[in-house]
Amino acid sequence: MRDVIVACDFGSAAEALAFLDKFAGCERKPFVKIGMELFYGAGPDIVREIKRRGHRIFLDLKLHDIPNTVRKTMKVLSSLDVDMTNVHAAGTVEMMKAALEGLTRPDGTRPLLIAVTQLTSTSEERMKTDLLIDVPIADVIAHYASNACAAGLDGVVCSPLEASVVKAKCGSGFLAVTPGIRFADAAADDQVRITTPARAREIGSDFIVVGRPITAAPDPVAAYLRCVEEFI
Repeated sequence: MRDVIVACDFGSAAEALAFLDKFAGCERKPFVKIGMELFYGAGPDIVREIKRRGHRIFLDLKLHDIPNTVRKTMKVLSSLDVDMTNVHAAGTVEMMKAALEGLTRPDGTRPLLIAVTQLTSTSEERMKTDLLIDVPIADVIAHYASNACAAGLDGVVCSPLEASVVKAKCGSGFLAVTPGIRFADAAADDQVRITTPARAREIGSDFIVVGRPITAAPDPVAAYLRCVEEFI
């Protein structure tokens, strides 16, 4: 199941589709992440169009609200035929169960549902000073992952540095979807808990989410294929 997910963090449909046009001659169609910027800028039609082009889609909206609102929202999102979507684990087990219930279609099918633990831009120091969570970040992530597993979710979003912790806590079949990926010769940008594609594979990531190292590369297709080669 291991795969590279390309984060299409663009502000318009035109930008996103122009980027994906670069892969028209590529035998391997990238698994695409549609985040808040693109979804709010282009609306649900961009999901339908990218799906029509044959890409798998991770709809990354990180829902975090009262259980009833999340349940109803997930019911709407389930009609978009995405392959993966997510919530914030901090929304509690009850909210995650509601999300799963809303996402499941009448025929029992549904996309993969994962939960965000801590953002890769959050350091342990910031977690303690800004969020008043005064325990080691690995323990927080393991606890959130355990809650997501108890709620019936398929996995979590975590930094690759915590993937092995998640697997140890929830089992090898529980997915670790990991952003914060950079090539060894690239800048960290605003991420603080990062690693390379090859190291993420060794640690136990199932999916890596890669944005700027691919989308901002002089040759995005070559950067994507390099990432696939190093990770898969």
